[in-house]
Amino acid sequence: MTFCEFANQWLPIYIEAKDVKPGTIRVRIHEINKLLPYFAQLKLKDITRKGYQDALNHLKERGYSDSTREGIHRTGRMIFRKALELELIKKDPTEFAYLKKDKKTIEQLEEEEIPKYLEKEELALFLNIAKERGLELDYLMLLILSYIGIRVGELVALKWKDIDFINRTISITKTYYNPNNNSIQFQLVTPKTKKSRRKIVVDEDVIKALSLHKEIQANIIQQLGDAYYNKDFIFAKTERHPGYPIVIKMVQLRMARLLAIAKLNPDLTPHSLRHTHTSLLAEAGVALEQIMDRLGHSDDQITKNVYLHVTKEMKKEASQKFSELMRSLR
Repeated sequence: MTFCEFANQWLPIYIEAKDVKPGTIRVRIHEINKLLPYFAQLKLKDITRKGYQDALNHLKERGYSDSTREGIHRTGRMIFRKALELELIKKDPTEFAYLKKDKKTIEQLEEEEIPKYLEKEELALFLNIAKERGLELDYLMLLILSYIGIRVGELVALKWKDIDFINRTISITKTYYNPNNNSIQFQLVTPKTKKSRRKIVVDEDVIKALSLHKEIQANIIQQLGDAYYNKDFIFAKTERHPGYPIVIKMVQLRMARLLAIAKLNPDLTPHSLRHTHTSLLAEAGVALEQIMDRLGHSDDQITKNVYLHVTKEMKKEASQKFSELMRSLR
């Protein structure tokens, strides 16, 4: 059997065994396609460890990033391990394979480890700009992203039934999947991980903003009647395809517009507001475990890095204050 034939057989087995989400399937197909130029017509048993390693090395020479090559190698490893399990091959060519990586400077490592986020003064400015100069939904969606730290896919999938106005909680039970940004062709899928299913206690300002939006939306629904796709979405379109959830691309574009107006870092994204939320919770003295729980993480190195960066600065500040106090006593 050739690699191409087996890869086509492996994919449905993988999907069924792992209960895989559409986004993950898309990634796996993309990674298989990167391996096909090297192995497509080769028989599985003829693919050697050297041949597999040469393919990984060549992918690096072609300029693929470390993370992209890690994904390709992960998929390759799963395919060949399944072939070994099914006794189609006697040796796994991926067993001793490794990824060549360039040595990075300390500055590069530090820049990678700590993602971009807004300081609290910048966030206050940004939300004020969104309130004053934002388009429809801008302020509410950016308020929720920064005050709750949910993923943008979780935001777009929110329905009114997820909001408990009395107990001030938001339940995260699903996420939005729409790779083609087609308003009427979307899927609601289970969250990223089991830990991602969570109930979050939210600020009173968020509840007030949601209540106001609910009233405005109710008037729109009344006006449009049957023309409105009324499936309970909070962040619903009001013009073309009214009632359908907004697409993630719209959130990105709206945020970029407001960042430009506020003269803030243009590289920030909706996900940066998740890191902003982490940094503000850390600054407020919330424990890392509680932050992870709120964000829906079981373990996430980037969140840990943001937390450690903020708390390190707080420790420096505490040390400086202590030194100033002791100097004042002399």
